[in-house]
Order: sequence, then C-alpha cells, then structure tokens
Amino acid sequence: MNRDARLEKEPTVSARHALLAIVPLLLAAAPPQKKRPRPVSPGEVRKAVERALPLLVKGAEGHVAKRTCFACHNQSVALLAFDVARERGFRVPADVFPKQAKFIATFLERNRAGYRAGRGQGGQADMAGQALFALELGGWKADATTAAVAEYFLLYQKDRDHWRTGANRPPSEASDFTTTYFAIRGLQKWGGPEQKERIEKRIAKARAWLRKAPARDTEDRAFRLLALRAVGASAEELSVAVRELVRWQREDGGWGQLDKRESDAYATGTALVALHQAGGMATRDAAYQRGLAFLVRGQGADGSWLVRSRSRPFQGYYESGFPHGKNQFISMAASGWATAALALACEAPKGATAGRGRNR
Repeated sequence: MNRDARLEKEPTVSARHALLAIVPLLLAAAPPQKKRPRPVSPGEVRKAVERALPLLVKGAEGHVAKRTCFACHNQSVALLAFDVARERGFRVPADVFPKQAKFIATFLERNRAGYRAGRGQGGQADMAGQALFALELGGWKADATTAAVAEYFLLYQKDRDHWRTGANRPPSEASDFTTTYFAIRGLQKWGGPEQKERIEKRIAKARAWLRKAPARDTEDRAFRLLALRAVGASAEELSVAVRELVRWQREDGGWGQLDKRESDAYATGTALVALHQAGGMATRDAAYQRGLAFLVRGQGADGSWLVRSRSRPFQGYYESGFPHGKNQFISMAASGWATAALALACEAPKGATAGRGRNR
C-alpha cells in the first residue's frame, strides 16, 4: 500500500484529537449502570419484622386511646401485619386482636340502622370494607352488626358493576379496585344465607368489571390482583395481572405509588402481599426478594418506614404514638404493609403455634 492510500484510511492527527474530545462527552451523557440491590438474608428479614412490631402495636393502641372512630391506617393494616407475624412465630400481644376488634365492632354498631338502610356512615364503602376486614383479622364472630354492613354493600351503589371509592385520600382511599376488593371480601366473609343469591349476582357483575377495567397505578394493580383472586378468576387472568404488577418494579427493588413517583414502603408492601397471597408468587422468587431488600434497606432505626403523605388532611390531627408527625398515618399504613410482606417470607420456627392459617 502506498503512502497516499494509507493517508486515506488513517485519520489525521486533528481528526484523532476530535474523536478523543468527543469520548468524554459521550460517557457523560450515558446513564450510569444501576446495580441490583444486595440480597438480604432470612435473618435480616426476620430482624426487620421484630423491630417493626412493637411500634405498630403502639400505633394501634394509641388510636384506640385517642379516638372513637375506626381508622384503616392504624388498625386494619396493623392487624394484617400482626396476623401474618403471629403465624410465623413472632411475638404479638395476645390481647391486641380482641381489643381492636371490640373497638371496631362498637364503632360500627352505633350506626347499625344506617347500614341496614344502605346509608352507611362517614367514609362509606371504603371505611366499611376495611372495618370488616379488620374484624375478620381480629377473630370477631358474625352478629347483627356485621350482617347490617353486609346488607349495606348489597344496597350501596346497587346499580353499578363495582363499588366506587367515596374519598380522595391517596393511596389507600382513592382506588375503585381497593374499595371493590374489600366490599367483595366483606360480602364473602360476613354475608348470610338469606343474602346468598344477591351476593352472587353482585360479585358476578364485579368480576366482569375487574376483567376489563384498566389499572393506572400500583394501588390499582395490587388490589385488582387481590380482587381477581377473590372472585375466582382464571389462572391466566391472574397470571396477566401478576405480570402487569411486576412490570412496574423499579431497579431499586421497590414500587412507587405512581408510575413517576419514587419507590416507597407503602406501594412495595402492597405489591408484595398481593403478588404472594393473590398471585401465588413464592417469597423466594427473584422479584419478591428484590422487594424484600428494598424494604429492609429503607427501614428506620426505630423500626418504622417513613412515607410522605399525598392526601389533603380533613380531620383533626392527633398523636397515636407512631412517629413521623403529620406523615404518621400513611407511614403507619406503609409500615403495616411492609411488615406483612416481610413476615410472609419468614418460616415459623419449629414448635411455634400457628395462627388461623388465612394468610399463608
């Protein structure tokens, strides 16, 4: 090859300098490669549950001491965490279940006539559904009050194919899927024989709605999956709902309440509980393990998880004993869901007394 030919193939000195100048710019523009979170050991998961439980008990008992109304953030989600934890051999005060259930039943009983007439009370279907869920977790027995609330779910919005949320308190009271799931579960658990035919018709309408209604955020996706399982959806329908929820898991292992919002313990806890309990995902699955790692890393030194509130306050502020000030209600709910998700991944020690077996 002659000299002129080599010059045509080789870049000039100035061209080489130009290329070298461009390389740093290209490297700076390239997004950094994110590392997957470090896996956590079973011991770390168990320790996180142990740290969280005392504070959840304090928040639940603090609500009963300060208020006369039911609160899903301080009661139903906490009872879910206690129930799952007890099944896995964790120490939970024996009196927390009957004490919370009695308080909630008394609250509902004061408006029994309104429920039987289909009027409900403040919070409407959102509150009533989660209250019945809390009674179920608390081991309450069916009575005239639970029958009245079941009747309310048959009368309320009876011309619709699902139950609409009556509030705008995201994330836990802003999704029709959440409201519908707890209404369905309430009817299935507390409905009487005389209501059976009407319950079947109402749930059949909800099943058709669940199959076609689009989900817009993590709350929708998690509770759509839970509701589909409750109405007996097919394995394929559940599989599709599982894939849709898993698709929105972040690189950090968590989920965000909104698709463009950062990951947090509330969204991650609800997603993991739904994936395991309704989607059949094993807690050893890679997606579940990444979620556990996110939760363990995000737990505070006091055993809680801080989540910032997105809701506009409408009721008087009070201290329940749970930390984080005016973010304490959503943080209490987030900590309950996170603790339940973590406890689901724990094996009960040999010889431990199992719970009622509902959440395995």
